[in-house]
Amino acid sequence: MTLTPKNSGWIEVICGSMFSGKTEELIRRLKRAEIAKMKLAIYKPKIDNRYSKEHIVSHNQLKMHSVLIDSASEILKLAKDAEVVGIDEAQFFDDDLISVCQTLASQKKRVIVAGLDTDYLGKPFGPMPKIMCEAEYLDKFRAICVQCGNPASYSQRLIASAEQVLVGETDVYEARCRNCYETVKEI
Repeated sequence: MTLTPKNSGWIEVICGSMFSGKTEELIRRLKRAEIAKMKLAIYKPKIDNRYSKEHIVSHNQLKMHSVLIDSASEILKLAKDAEVVGIDEAQFFDDDLISVCQTLASQKKRVIVAGLDTDYLGKPFGPMPKIMCEAEYLDKFRAICVQCGNPASYSQRLIASAEQVLVGETDVYEARCRNCYETVKEI
C-alpha cells in the first residue's frame, strides 16, 4: 500500500474474520510509524480482556502498549498530541467511532482501525460497515479454514450462545470458508 497524502489525515481500515491477522497488521503499521518517529496513540475497548489490559496483542503474541477505553469519544481527548491513532477491536464500539475517526482525520491524523467486519451470524458488526465506507484505505483479511484449508471469511462460533458479543479464542471460535461455515439461526 502506498501512503502518499501530504498535509492531510486519513482513515485506514483492516477488517476480516477472526484469526485473519488483523491485529498483527495493525501492529505492523504502527511499528513502522514508530520507526518513523511519529507520535502514536493506541486504544482498545475494555471488553477485550483476552491477553493484556495494557497492550493490543495478536494471536501470535505480537504486542504494543495501548490504553483501555469505555467509549470511542474518549479517544478525541486522549489522542490530542498523536500523529497516528490505532484502534483495535473496533466492532465493540458504538457508532460514535465513525465521527471520532472523521474528526481525527480532519485534524490531519492517520487513523488505523482494525476489527471484525461480521459477527458469528455473518452479519455486519457494530460500526465497522460505516467506518469501512469512510476509509481512504480498506484491507479485508482472510484466515485459513480449519476444515478444508481454503481462504476463510467467517468466524464460526463453536459453543451455544445467542449473544452477539462473546469474547473468546480458539475455544469459542474457528475460521471457516463459505462452504464449511455452518449457518447459525438467530435465537
